[in-house]
Amino acid sequence: MRVGLVQLQVCDDPAVNLPVTLSFIRAAVAGGAGFVLTPECTNALSSNREHQRRVLRAEDDDPTLAALREEAARLGIWLLIGSLGLLTEDADGRFANRSFLIGPDGSIKARYDKIHMFDVNVSETEVYRESAGYRPGQNAVLAQTPFGKLGMTVCYDLRFPYLYRALAQAGADVLTVPAAFNHITGQAHWEVLLRARAIETGCYVIAPAQTGFHPESHGNGRRTHGHSLVVAPWGEVLADGGTEPGVVFADIDLAQVAAARGKIPSLTHDRGFSGP
Repeated sequence: MRVGLVQLQVCDDPAVNLPVTLSFIRAAVAGGAGFVLTPECTNALSSNREHQRRVLRAEDDDPTLAALREEAARLGIWLLIGSLGLLTEDADGRFANRSFLIGPDGSIKARYDKIHMFDVNVSETEVYRESAGYRPGQNAVLAQTPFGKLGMTVCYDLRFPYLYRALAQAGADVLTVPAAFNHITGQAHWEVLLRARAIETGCYVIAPAQTGFHPESHGNGRRTHGHSLVVAPWGEVLADGGTEPGVVFADIDLAQVAAARGKIPSLTHDRGFSGP
């Protein structure tokens, strides 16, 4: 299976971002990809909650989701929409950060709402409180595809290895980590965390990312790290998207999952313990 990772540099306007996303998906398919993945916040990236309430839509009304489902069916591909910001019916008005797996018939095969919220103090000038705008998900998701079982995660989930271990022990062969990773933490931690999750689980880890500066019409914008990665089950980096928008390709072979786990079957070696 050839995978194509779409690396985006979105703004805060879904209508501007959609045609760019569609063009990169078509380029991925032209390059031979049967499974195409986009990053977190595919429809828009913004920290202004009032602006988001104006431009985001509920799942049933979201034009980005509708267009990408139609395109997946037209191209006959599996498509992971890394995530979309969506309106919800929550009383507190928080959004969903939801990842979608789309089948080659255009149907939604799986949904995953990001569990872990990015509430951090990166520096004195970069403070994030994702939970103020987004509600956390509650459920881990494992999806069946013709090319193996897919464990779905999003961005900050990457720092919580127990989620990935649970997905792998439930049967995941491939773990997806679409992201809009901060440019400071990304430089320090992105690659090493992705490689660690692959090594710990014996899974392929596929991580399409946002990159560069993301302008906002109602704010200063933010920077993301880029470097969309594909990591093999033994920990080798098979593809790195660098820092420019575009598409990066890798070929995956599930025999490598069995080979890595056969050498080090640590997923079967859990032991109970007491303390601390």
